[in-house]
Parts: sequence; C-alpha cells; structure tokens
Amino acid sequence: MVERRPVKPADLMGRAAAAGQEARVVAARRRVANIRLTDEERRVGIDELSEQFALGRLDEDELHRRVDLVQEAVTHAHLQQAFVGLPTPSLYQPVRRPTGRWRWAAFVGAVWVAAPFFLLGLLFLVFGREVAAAIFGIPPLLWTALAFRWARQGANR
Repeated sequence: MVERRPVKPADLMGRAAAAGQEARVVAARRRVANIRLTDEERRVGIDELSEQFALGRLDEDELHRRVDLVQEAVTHAHLQQAFVGLPTPSLYQPVRRPTGRWRWAAFVGAVWVAAPFFLLGLLFLVFGREVAAAIFGIPPLLWTALAFRWARQGANR
C-alpha cells in the first residue's frame, strides 16, 4: 500500500507558481510561433545550444544537427524544434519588469494617512489619556512599518 504524505500549503503554492510560469512561457511561444526569426535570435539560439553542449546535455553530433536546424529555421516554430528535450531558451522567458517608484509613492501616501492619527495619539499622551494614545498612536505606527516593508520588498525583486 502506498503511504500518503500530507500535502503542505507551501508545496501547493510552489507548484501553482511553477505551473503559472510554465503557462506564461507556453503562451509566449504560441504568440511568436509564426513570426520570422532575426539574425540576433538565431545567434541567441546557437548560444543556448552551445551552453547545453557545455553542460553535457548534447554530444557533438547532436549539437551540429541542432545548430543546422537553427540556421535553417525561418520562424520561431522552426526554432522550437531545435530545442526539443532541452530547457526553454531565454528568448521565451518572460521579461521581468522592474518595479517602479509607485511603491514608494504608495508608502508616502500611507504615511500621510497615518500621520493625523499618530499626532492625535501624541496629543492624547500629552494630556494623560494613555489608553486613547495607544488606540490612536500604535495602529498608525504599525501601518507605516508594514507599508515600508512592502515598498522595500518590491525594490528588492
């Protein structure tokens, strides 16, 4: 009898992310399948095949056969035939867009929203209302800290 291990949510999320990435790559291949190749794209394809040869995934005869396929390829669909059984060439990997400054702009907006509440908490603290000061002062501090962490996380990607 096969023993079943419990599935962890993190494993499921990782599989979903990998499936989503693969779906984007397949969609990119379909979009450009009928578009003619440029000389630069052929050069990138040959470089990718050379890298696979250096890693030991191809022998010399297979490398030459696949390079000939790349040289004779007219469209991206023909180019894909040269990479059957190999990792996806970088031509079809989605381009990662850099996060803009909009996250920091959102952080500044969060600070502006939190500032009046924080100042009201300070005012309550000055006049001896510690409970009201905590109610009005602590949530804006947490809000600002979370917004800062979120903005910094986007800059690190």
